[in-house]
Amino acid sequence: MASTSGSKSDPGGLRRTFSSRTMTRQPTRPVFLSNDEKPVVDSELVPSSLASIAPILRVANEIQDENPRVAYLCRFHAFEKAHKMDPTSSGRGVRQFKTYLLHQLEKEEQEAEHKLSHRDPKEIQLFFHQFYDKNVKEGEYSKKPEEMAKVCQIASVLYQVLKTVVPPSMINPQTKQIAEDVETKRSQYTHYNILPLYAVGVKPAIMELPEIKAALQALCNVDNLPMPRIHLKPTGPGDGAAAATERIKPVSDILDWISSVFGFQKGNVSNQREHLILLLANMDVRRKNLQSYNELDMDTVPKLMDKIFKNYRSWCHYLHCTSNLRFPDRSDNQQLQLIYIALYLLIWGEASNIRFMPECLCYIFHRMAYEVFGILFSNVHPVTGESYTNEARDDEYFLRTVITPIYEVLQKEAKRNMLGKASHSSWRNYDDLNEYFWSKRCFSLEWPMNKKSDFFRHSDAVQSPHERPNQAAGGRRKPKTNFVEVRTFWHLYRSFDRMWIFFILAFQAMVIVAWSPSGSLAAIFDEDVFKNVLTIFITSAFLNFLQATLDIILSWNAWKSLKCTQIVRYLLKFAVAAAWVVVLLIGYSSSVQNPTGLVKFFNSWAGNWQNQPFYNYAIALYLLPNILAAVLFLLPPMRRRMEKSNLRIVTLVMWWAQPKLYIGRGMHEDMFSLFKYTMFWIMLLISKLAFSFYVEISPLVGPTKLIMEMPITNYQWHEFFPHAKYNIGVVIAIWTPIVLVYFLDAQMWYAIFSTLFGGIHGAFSHLGEIRTLGMLRSRFESVPTAFSRRLVPSVAKGAKTRETDEVIIRKNIANFSHVWNEIIESMRLEDLINNRDRDLLLVPYNSNSVSVVQWPPFLLASKIPIALDMAKDFKGKDDEDLFRKIRNDEYMYSAVIECYETLRDIIQSLLEDEEDRKIVRQICDDVEKSIGEKKFLNNFRMSGLPSLSERLEKFLKLLQREEDDVENFKRQLINVLQDIMEIITQDVMINGHDMLAATHYHLQRHTDVENAKKEPQRFEKININQTLNKSWRDKVVRLHLLLTVKESAINVPQNLDARRRITFFANSLFMNMPVAPKVRDMLSFSVLTPYYKEDVLYSDEELTLENEDGITILFYLQKIYPDEWTNFLQRLKDSKQEYNFKDELRQWVSFRGQTLSRTVRGMMYYKQALEVQCSLELSGENGILGDFLTMELSEEEQKAFYDRTQALTDLKFTYVVSCQIYGAQKKSNDKREQSCYNNILKLMLMYPSLRVAYIDEREETVHGKSQKTYYSVLVKGGEKLDEEIYRIKLPGDPTIIGEGKPENQNHALIFTRGEALQTIDMNQDNYFEEAFKMRNVLEEFLKPRRGQRKPTILGLREHIFTGSVSSLAWFMSNQETSFVTIGQRILANPLRVRFHYGHPDIFDRIFHITRGGISKASKIINLSEDIFAGFNSTLRGGLITHHEYIQVGKGRDVGMNQISLFEAKVANGNGEQTLSRDVYRLGRRFDFYRMLSFYFTTVGFYFSSMVTVLTVYVFLYGRLYMVMSGVEREILENPYIHQTKALEQALTSQSIIQLGLLLVLPMVMEIGLEKGFRTALGDFIIMQLQLASVFFTFQLGTKAHYYGRTILHGGSKYRATGRGFVVFHAKFADNYRMYSRSHFVKGLELFILLIVYEVYGESYRSSSLYFFITYSMWFLVASWLFAPFVFNPSSFDWQKTVDDWTDWKRWMGNRGGIGIRPEKSWESWWDEEQEHLKHTNIRGKVLEILLACRFFIYQYGIVYHLDIAHHSKSLLVYGLSWMVMLTVLLVLKMVSMGRRRFGTDFQLMFRILKALLFLGFMSVMAVLFVVCGLTISDLFAAIIAFLPTGWAILLIGQAWRVPLKWLGLWESIKELGRAYEYVMGLIIFAPVAILSWFPFVSEFQARLLFNQAFSRGLQISMILAGRKDKNADPMTLAGSKDKTADPMILAGSKDKTAGH
Repeated sequence: MASTSGSKSDPGGLRRTFSSRTMTRQPTRPVFLSNDEKPVVDSELVPSSLASIAPILRVANEIQDENPRVAYLCRFHAFEKAHKMDPTSSGRGVRQFKTYLLHQLEKEEQEAEHKLSHRDPKEIQLFFHQFYDKNVKEGEYSKKPEEMAKVCQIASVLYQVLKTVVPPSMINPQTKQIAEDVETKRSQYTHYNILPLYAVGVKPAIMELPEIKAALQALCNVDNLPMPRIHLKPTGPGDGAAAATERIKPVSDILDWISSVFGFQKGNVSNQREHLILLLANMDVRRKNLQSYNELDMDTVPKLMDKIFKNYRSWCHYLHCTSNLRFPDRSDNQQLQLIYIALYLLIWGEASNIRFMPECLCYIFHRMAYEVFGILFSNVHPVTGESYTNEARDDEYFLRTVITPIYEVLQKEAKRNMLGKASHSSWRNYDDLNEYFWSKRCFSLEWPMNKKSDFFRHSDAVQSPHERPNQAAGGRRKPKTNFVEVRTFWHLYRSFDRMWIFFILAFQAMVIVAWSPSGSLAAIFDEDVFKNVLTIFITSAFLNFLQATLDIILSWNAWKSLKCTQIVRYLLKFAVAAAWVVVLLIGYSSSVQNPTGLVKFFNSWAGNWQNQPFYNYAIALYLLPNILAAVLFLLPPMRRRMEKSNLRIVTLVMWWAQPKLYIGRGMHEDMFSLFKYTMFWIMLLISKLAFSFYVEISPLVGPTKLIMEMPITNYQWHEFFPHAKYNIGVVIAIWTPIVLVYFLDAQMWYAIFSTLFGGIHGAFSHLGEIRTLGMLRSRFESVPTAFSRRLVPSVAKGAKTRETDEVIIRKNIANFSHVWNEIIESMRLEDLINNRDRDLLLVPYNSNSVSVVQWPPFLLASKIPIALDMAKDFKGKDDEDLFRKIRNDEYMYSAVIECYETLRDIIQSLLEDEEDRKIVRQICDDVEKSIGEKKFLNNFRMSGLPSLSERLEKFLKLLQREEDDVENFKRQLINVLQDIMEIITQDVMINGHDMLAATHYHLQRHTDVENAKKEPQRFEKININQTLNKSWRDKVVRLHLLLTVKESAINVPQNLDARRRITFFANSLFMNMPVAPKVRDMLSFSVLTPYYKEDVLYSDEELTLENEDGITILFYLQKIYPDEWTNFLQRLKDSKQEYNFKDELRQWVSFRGQTLSRTVRGMMYYKQALEVQCSLELSGENGILGDFLTMELSEEEQKAFYDRTQALTDLKFTYVVSCQIYGAQKKSNDKREQSCYNNILKLMLMYPSLRVAYIDEREETVHGKSQKTYYSVLVKGGEKLDEEIYRIKLPGDPTIIGEGKPENQNHALIFTRGEALQTIDMNQDNYFEEAFKMRNVLEEFLKPRRGQRKPTILGLREHIFTGSVSSLAWFMSNQETSFVTIGQRILANPLRVRFHYGHPDIFDRIFHITRGGISKASKIINLSEDIFAGFNSTLRGGLITHHEYIQVGKGRDVGMNQISLFEAKVANGNGEQTLSRDVYRLGRRFDFYRMLSFYFTTVGFYFSSMVTVLTVYVFLYGRLYMVMSGVEREILENPYIHQTKALEQALTSQSIIQLGLLLVLPMVMEIGLEKGFRTALGDFIIMQLQLASVFFTFQLGTKAHYYGRTILHGGSKYRATGRGFVVFHAKFADNYRMYSRSHFVKGLELFILLIVYEVYGESYRSSSLYFFITYSMWFLVASWLFAPFVFNPSSFDWQKTVDDWTDWKRWMGNRGGIGIRPEKSWESWWDEEQEHLKHTNIRGKVLEILLACRFFIYQYGIVYHLDIAHHSKSLLVYGLSWMVMLTVLLVLKMVSMGRRRFGTDFQLMFRILKALLFLGFMSVMAVLFVVCGLTISDLFAAIIAFLPTGWAILLIGQAWRVPLKWLGLWESIKELGRAYEYVMGLIIFAPVAILSWFPFVSEFQARLLFNQAFSRGLQISMILAGRKDKNADPMTLAGSKDKTADPMILAGSKDKTAGH
């Protein structure tokens, strides 16, 4: 027990109290993880309300081994402190934690022995002294700052514990002195991020960089600043007047001063201090002479200020207010500039969710900057008239008084959102609140902010305690700001009205021309036709009136927030539009009386203008604004200036053209860009309109005229409008699908043109010039030069020296070889290549030892064997002929010379005897002399070369061996060497014997006779130690390869991914990219990855977990990547380091999945690449020409070199992973969560530069109540655990306001650094070779461009690495690849409408952090948060480019259900985009052609997909009307009509879109460009054979369904797709739930339509085009109904089919209820499927009911065709059919009620009831058959007639849910729904079950799904059947933690998992 004598409290008593309790409840928080995870230490399990004791427990764990007793005392102190903090254990998890700690203390009390003394007070004092002397006292001169921070923290905690254990009287002065020293040092040494700013003693290299020193010096300039004052309260009753009332607070730098004045948090200040220093240092050092570098350049701070405050100045200019960036005369401008910059960064760093509101930040800064100026220059407050005081404020003052009130407004609005279910118009999102600051109203907030102002005066009352947390707030709602997101398709017209007007007017004009007698385009010159064409202006006026009306209606909810001028503009627009409609109508009606011809119109205009019709003048006046707009369109610079101007006349003009907004001004491109995309669209529109005129409109006019003239009287049903003129119903039925196709085929033409232009652009960009290994070999000679030109910083002008071509080539190869070899080594570590491939691909670092260029061995493969054969078989005597043959092949010549010189050097270095060396030199001299004299063939025999080659091969093999028996090894070497020399002298050299004799004679002359007799044999003394030299061994390996490698090396590397990467890297060096700057001059950048709960690293359990087929992930990957598995085993076998096989295996698997560990490894390649580039630059030319990796440096020099490299790397690169719930995972008792925490911690320990940001939730007691507080925390890896760097308190939970991912990014954004920011998602990867090009890409931000704007987002190319998993994955991979290459290429240039489509784009970080961040986060509306970053960047004047010389890896969804979820998510997102203000503003403010580009590449694509499906419906329902009414029969009697094919021709474009052929076009072009068009054609054929069209047609339905439903009803949500390996079988019930409403219902409806049409109608069977139309529709039906089963593994396996049916029946039968998940019960799922109807508005419900009414047409049409109707046309027939329908429903209801009421207690009654019903039914049927003439065909027809009617009733019932529940009919609707689900399920399941009978179907499906894997050796049948050898499971063989589990055992196992 700890000693307590003299202590203030009685911990012993407290201890006894707790010991006496019987704690029956065990700790619920487990302390240990699964077997493969290390235990979580107690310090990491501390509940959030006890967070302050965690450091004490960490210290206890640290010193446990050193002094267990003191560790025990620390834990006891922690327990004591925990009890004081929460005596009642009321906090979450506190009781369990206390219990756990108490058990541990009881255990340790007996075990923890004293080491230094027998008493605890003495023990801890002695240990404290000992620890201080050992670690702290002299540590600052020997330890790193990070180590000092740790030991100071330990010492500080030890002193805290010491004070509780030792009475104050017993603490000696020395201890107190030590404690003071510890506290002093602790303030100097804290855990830092990158810069240990205030550390003394040993400073890291980064603090010695001159740019860091200069920046720090500038920030520390606090001279002349008025120091903040702290007011002190009197400490006693009698010292009120005498005591000092205030003192000056010392400050260390500018940020410290600002923090004291405004009350910013310490964590925020520390974070922004480092942020600002790094920004200044990186900007200042660029292109700067490092000599005499003492201070910042004069223009560095102004440049940074211009970038940061560009938005603020623009805001001030827009609001006509004076900027508060003021610089008085004779002030220190740099100091003042830094104060303003630091103030803004501190505001931004603490703003939390308000960072999404950039103009709100501008307002806050505006007010605070004014206050700063007042403090600095003693100004007077404008309101109070008092002088500004510089009173110091507490750390949370700014958060409490500024940020929290605004956050609370956001929080209240978020509650109105009701978790995304409320209408957008009922609550204000981020944009609404931010746009409040776009008007001068914001100044009414005052400063300090008035809580009673309009912004804060929210209608929400204080939430009642009974109110749910997410319940919508009541009261009068606040108006939206500037825009209202209303759910309606009219947004499409409102946003893109100019496009719709153009297409509608063009359609009208073409119809008028086609309707003319001639029908040709020349008819427009006919006066009557031209006069009719002029009616398009009336249509235009109507459409403009519609637009003005929509503006008023759709913005109604925002009118209270609009400026008066905006309201006036809306009303004037409406009035003017209405006036024009009237004027033009009147004018046209008057012009009919005065017809004028076209020629006369133009000729008489000038001379006889008085007689012109009023209509012509009206048109001229009407067109005047359009003419002015056209002029401005051709002058973009003028338009740009006008939009940004504040001149009143210009403002007035622009006010009428478009409402003035803060954003969206001056977005116009330069003239050349304008010309490019204008020409693109002019060509496209000409093609589209010509196609529409000649194919769609003109051929249909003739038949339409005939139909309109035909008298039709013989209707086959009751026609309500029998006397309608011109057969208008038929005309509508025929023309409606044509009109729809007319509007959607522009999407088809866009796909064609973008493919063509994208392909041409790609070819000019040099894409695909090196795409095969053959191409790489042919151009490899020029690769080093291209590498040096692109990736090596250019030498400054004047520094270049004259160098020979030879020297330049060697320099280029030296530069190239270092990087190339690092790339190859990284591929080896990734197991893409094996050791042999690596050796064949490496280039020697140092080529000075040989006289020729040393190329990699794979280029020299078989050159030496061929040269040997050539020499051996050479018959001539002339040396020149032989040498000419060798020199003709440059690589052969290089190989021969290198072999000769390398062999000479190897043998010379081996020989110890000087005489032996003389013999070798003599041989070499003879060789060189013979060659020089051209007598080589005369002096040497070529026939001896084969035997010499054979012995050399053996010799080199021996040299590579590692032998333990040195003597035996030496003896073997000597024997082979002697053989070689003998062959050379005896068999090869003709005069070899004479040479040896002469040498022997020479030796005898120089030695005495006695020694000559004792002389040993030649070549016996060799230096065996040479074999230990690495560079020497590399020479041996290379020489052996050159001698032995045959033709097989041509295919090196064998791995397809390695080939792709190497060829792409080589190809990119010839593409247009900026020249690389030096590392010091490059832009600094960060990478940010948001992470939530995804896989980090697969566990042992996950690796060996079998699916239902017995397949493990590991087994699957072994089959998918057999060569990489073999390489992995080989790497482990050859490894000389100790390793844990299980860990290595987990990494190998994880690096092939979509895991965080793969992403982190890839992103850390940036750091590795920068380290290599730094090393090359720091080593200089000598290091490059040599091997800088093996430079001979002292240990101290090596450390300094390494530290300098690390310093420069840290200066330029930061990687932050935003693990939102990392803190919760740390404390979670869920096994998977704990595993994620451990694995993230491992990543931090593995990569010291990795930083993890997370949101920490803590329970804190405020005013006696426990409440949650939230913090943004940044941690890094320490020695064993994470170390906290920054902690910043938040105003509340940041994740409840907006969408999860952008909020996750936003909270971590403040911890990023640099001028650029790359956003990387969790499913991405990076490649080492691509990381070398990062500094080139970043130069794009600085590259001069034609226009005024510089890029704000750099788009990068992606490679989809999941394409090899299955055919579906291949389809998605190709589709995604075409989008991220050819698609985005054309979007960026020439169309200029590329946005941000996710990752891995690079942002101009400063631009975006001052304009709302890198995404938008409003709930639901910003579901596709990424693209809104692109919208925002464009609207705010940014430029987005696309670059394809660098690529990043990306994973995609690989299973059918995963892909469908992803497509649904994107379609939901596009639906929300359609409603958004961003799309509206871009659509309105882009010029006409750029607007077209924007439409067809964003929401237009999804709308066209929906219209494609709608066209099928309209066509079939139109034909249904014609067939059922009998109109078609009448029309077909006309022979001309019968022969026309107009309608079929017109519908072909719809079929092309439907079949997904438009998606295939860009794929084919891109594959052709990069892999060759033969490959592209082959891939296209294979894709079609693998049913790609079925897949794309199915996904068309997904897009159409979710896009349409989102706009009508909402219901968008984030859909987690999962990123695992999908090789499992999805059950039928799963597929039914997912696709029932989106595909199956619609597919069955179309199926019934086609059946009815085929049965009752006549078709053009002779027309092949008509067959194509109906074929495409049947194809669509089949795809929608059966694609989920075709692409579902094992769908046609009989046993699986049986299991699926059982599972589906169980699911259908289960009852629902509260807490029952949709996966468990049909009822729960059915309720969830109607969720959108519960929250839709009345307009949505009415529309749903109207759409449901279409199903009544079946019954209405079919009953008149029944035989029992006897051709009656009376309406009574239809009425009787409803009686039958109601009777059937009534009978079903009776049966249902009878089952519930009588089924249990009155079984007999129920049976009698059923019998009576059956007898009644049979009687009625008998009467109908006998008396009324009912037939069997009538029964089937009735089924088809009544089934849709029942479905319509069901749909209407769902829409009327509330009234039906009130009437008690809801249960009946539910039972009807269940019956229909049973029928649909049976219809869909039956074909699957039938096909499952045939085994070959299942085999065919496996081949279909996994063809790609088959071609790469995948044994898929083995996978699906689960037949694998369990003994091959490596997890069972790898039980130990080192090499004891030899991985090569696995390679030889029975199951050939290690090979192909």
